[in-house]
Amino acid sequence: MTDLVDRLVPDQLWVLLRRVVPPTEVIRPQGGGRRRAGDREALAAIIFVATSGCTWRQLPPVFGPSWQTVYRRFAQWNRDRVWARLHRVILDELGVRGELDWSRCAIDSVSLRAAKGGHLTGPNPTDRGKLGSKIHLITDRNGLPLSLGASGANMHDSQGLKPLVRGIPPVRSRRGPRRRRPKRLHADKGYDYDHLRRWLRGRGIRHRWVVERTVSWLAGCRRLHRRYERKAEHFLAFVAIAAALIGYRRLSR
Repeated sequence: MTDLVDRLVPDQLWVLLRRVVPPTEVIRPQGGGRRRAGDREALAAIIFVATSGCTWRQLPPVFGPSWQTVYRRFAQWNRDRVWARLHRVILDELGVRGELDWSRCAIDSVSLRAAKGGHLTGPNPTDRGKLGSKIHLITDRNGLPLSLGASGANMHDSQGLKPLVRGIPPVRSRRGPRRRRPKRLHADKGYDYDHLRRWLRGRGIRHRWVVERTVSWLAGCRRLHRRYERKAEHFLAFVAIAAALIGYRRLSR
């Protein structure tokens, strides 16, 4: 195994991935054939694509499997909800260690151009009407992503609040039951509507502020500088991978 694979997929991250990847059994009745590419090497290659922003075809051969194999593994794991489950497992580990601060969570969004169009795109009113998508997210007080979503760039931020709040998973705690409700939710003026305030109060959540630091962390995943995926589910997969990596960095400190 190369040093690059070890660096991109440390042992702790590999253990977490093995908890969420469905077992794969390859049976060849006549024997022979090529050995299935390793999951660890495939994950390292996928993380390289996510963080470097390179295309699948530009994937260097140092990882072992071909770019076609890596892409198929990425797509299959996405269908199996591996990326969402990995993010959830990392949140549970953070929760058990007391690393999540639910006292002042924050909600925000970031817009990016959509190079190839596709579902969940729309004209961006802040970018001369060019086609784009929005990433919506809720973070804890430290900026760790709790809930994520995507939409066309023309969707108003306020429309994303309810789905994001409902999308916060029940996360394990150091003590007591799982938790999924922030004590306060900070937002900018794009979310400042009486009906949303009433909706949040009904769930015991207070409100207001922004989450710009986490948006800059997402930008560390160069694949999210612009939306290159025509398929919305693949775009959301890279959003989930970026969120999982942000959480893992906190976990491995």
